[in-house]
Amino acid sequence: MQNVLWACAFVLACMGFYQFIWPRLKRFDQNNVARITQQERDRADANAHFRHALEVADEQVEPVQEIKLASGAQYLFEAQVFATRDEAEEMRARRVGVVARRFYEELPTALMARSEPRSPLTARERASQRWKKTIH
Repeated sequence: MQNVLWACAFVLACMGFYQFIWPRLKRFDQNNVARITQQERDRADANAHFRHALEVADEQVEPVQEIKLASGAQYLFEAQVFATRDEAEEMRARRVGVVARRFYEELPTALMARSEPRSPLTARERASQRWKKTIH
């Protein structure tokens, strides 16, 4: 009788794996294949860095939120209320462009800082020294 219970538990575990775990593993694999394919395409594309900067900026900007009212819907983006989704999405697209542009404006400074020799201090020690300079 105990062997039958173990066999039933094994079959149920296999069914649960097939029902719940297997689709997640397939999606994970599909995402990896798509990512690797995109990376191969990006190596040949000279403008891939622009698309990547826009994708990163898009992740950093909050999405447009829909507010449902009795009279209809309004859309909220960065504490501003818009009457239509198109207006709100246009403002969001402008904001994404500003964030991406700011990345390219700060890039030369970041690259110049990288070429300087690093000090033996840790990041915390360097930050505390900068903090002390601002107070005194």
